[in-house]
Amino acid sequence: MKLSPLSASKPFKVEKLPFFYGWVIMLLSTLGFLASIPGQTMGMAVFTDFLIVALDLTRTQLSMAYLLGTVASALLLTRAGVLYDRWGGRIMIPVASVALGLMVIFISFVGQVSSFFGGGTAISFIAIMLGYFGVRFWGQGVLTSASRNILLVWFERRRGLVSGIRGVFVSLGFSMSPLLLAWMIADVGWRGTLWLMAFVVGLVFAVVAVIFLRDNPQECGVMPDGKAIDQNQDSVAKLPNSFTLDQARKSRAFWLISLSLSIHSLLITAITFHIVSIFELAGRDEKQAFAFFLPSALVSTSVNLLASWQADNRPLRPFIFFMLLSFLFGAFGLLNLGSQWGLLLMILGIGAGGGLWGVVSNLAFIRYFGPIHLGAISGLCTSLMVFASAIGPALFSVGLDVTDSYSLPIYFCGVVILVLLGSSLFLRQKELA
Repeated sequence: MKLSPLSASKPFKVEKLPFFYGWVIMLLSTLGFLASIPGQTMGMAVFTDFLIVALDLTRTQLSMAYLLGTVASALLLTRAGVLYDRWGGRIMIPVASVALGLMVIFISFVGQVSSFFGGGTAISFIAIMLGYFGVRFWGQGVLTSASRNILLVWFERRRGLVSGIRGVFVSLGFSMSPLLLAWMIADVGWRGTLWLMAFVVGLVFAVVAVIFLRDNPQECGVMPDGKAIDQNQDSVAKLPNSFTLDQARKSRAFWLISLSLSIHSLLITAITFHIVSIFELAGRDEKQAFAFFLPSALVSTSVNLLASWQADNRPLRPFIFFMLLSFLFGAFGLLNLGSQWGLLLMILGIGAGGGLWGVVSNLAFIRYFGPIHLGAISGLCTSLMVFASAIGPALFSVGLDVTDSYSLPIYFCGVVILVLLGSSLFLRQKELA
């Protein structure tokens, strides 16, 4: 039961508007995803070299701080999901936005913070680790998860389609963000860029979210998809079946879905973090490395939109299977990146898998486990995904140190994907909606 102190009728009544308010929630959900960029790998990676200089740390030390900060954030995300179920997205999204903005400001002054406490490698390491913990917890964790969940209850019949439309803009925004941030850094410096991001996310978006977000259609006097309310229908009957967190984590479906989503987080974060090095070892230059993201994003966006539209009328199990199959093709292409067909297979596999990942991550938990405990259940999955994203770059770094190539960690990912792919064939749990 949500305990939000904000009235759904303030500052205006949604039911009085001449259109279905779910479309406004879709826009705000999209902006919430984009606002999480400072907490995503592609949002922080562009500041790596500047932080190395400011803190006098090695690249490996900074990577380990990123790993530990991310892992620590993952441990708290299930609890954050429980708070989402209690307070709702209209509270949690603005709180996460403000907190993310403050942590971005903290990172901009992390060198001064380190000096204030005496400086040195240990102090600098702890300071940036705390900064990474904050942006990963509030950005990649709470803000992303809450922005995903709040849209799902506003739609039923068109849930996949609206998630796909959102995915188009999120994919394009994420893909363009490294280049946009690089331009901003060239114009106003790396600290100025962080301050600008903090202002937009921590103030502008937070205020917009408080004013315009609503937690669910029923409290606003409307129904999902804009359907008319049946005044004679028993209100108890309107409550769908739902799993509790304990019931969900005892189910095979939860772990198959969560681990399938997590292996993508591990692989794509590792690729993004080491993209230049990976391409250099394959005999390709930095320009080709960064050029990979655009065609991959176009494939991902196209697949996501098409699959989201189809998912509204079909069970999710085939989408899980083809998502994992696409990951496998992408990993095989990555192993053969030196050839043109390997690059093409990597683009198609990683891109298509990412598009299907968007469909599964958006729809699986509400379909298999219901909406009542959605925050807690998806929060546990988000914890696993964030943990996987933390160990991905470190896993690839260790593989490179030991074998002078990335082949060993790629093979490891391939084996995990194969096991999950086989397990998906035996998924028998029925969807609730």
